Amino acid sequence: MSTVGRVVAALEAAYPPELAEPWDAIGLVCGDPVEEVRRVLFCVDPTESTVDEAMAIGANMIVAHHPLLLRGVHGVPANTPKGSLVHKLIRAGIALYCAHTNADSAFPGVSDALAEAIGLSVLAPLSPKEPPLGLGRIGELPEPEPLETFVQRVADALPETAWGVRAAGDPQRLIRTVAICGGSGDSLLAEVTAAGVDAYVTADLRHHVSGEHIDSAPDAPALVDVSHWASEWPWCDQAAGVVRAAFGGNVETHTSTRRTDPWTLRAARTGRTAR
Repeated sequence: MSTVGRVVAALEAAYPPELAEPWDAIGLVCGDPVEEVRRVLFCVDPTESTVDEAMAIGANMIVAHHPLLLRGVHGVPANTPKGSLVHKLIRAGIALYCAHTNADSAFPGVSDALAEAIGLSVLAPLSPKEPPLGLGRIGELPEPEPLETFVQRVADALPETAWGVRAAGDPQRLIRTVAICGGSGDSLLAEVTAAGVDAYVTADLRHHVSGEHIDSAPDAPALVDVSHWASEWPWCDQAAGVVRAAFGGNVETHTSTRRTDPWTLRAARTGRTAR
């Protein structure tokens, strides 16, 4: 029988808990390890929307990338947003397991899934822990292409969001080697520069940090900024593959179709613009 505990064991073999950052909150959030699992939903964010989706498809378990309870709590009363979600999961008999920075540093992990979606051949970790483990990846395109073409490649590879895909750099610059990091990655800009790549794809790039990077050198890697949620969404299929490989047809896997990116609208000014 496939159980919550056995699914957790399969996931932790692929994404070892010891790879998680010290501040992280990973693992089984709720659920009984001995309960049977027949159907699992994989998602980036454990939210009311994805819990509703799990209930609608009859899932017994949710595997999420982002932790539900990242900051310490002293209780989960049902009249608080996260407490309400915990109660909803328990009442529905749905276990919740979260693999966060351990999935970021594993091989293959979050950035490998992003690389595969974009069409990159992975060469090495961007910020290695030990080969081939670590945060981010350095990859290579089959052939060089202009930055504007590469940005469209990234947009076509990821689910559409209001945030979209934006870039900093010469649109005609040829891109061949690429650093990537699923999730927030501007803390790795020093490693990106040292790697000597042509471009860097990540999420949540900040204004001042990005401006200083682009101005630091004429050949500073171009920046491609995507939605945090979209950059990590390809991992859901990778994690689902781990469970399918472990249990064959005994456990159904579903990747969430709910867009949980918090940004829902984008508008462009139609009048005068700065140049």
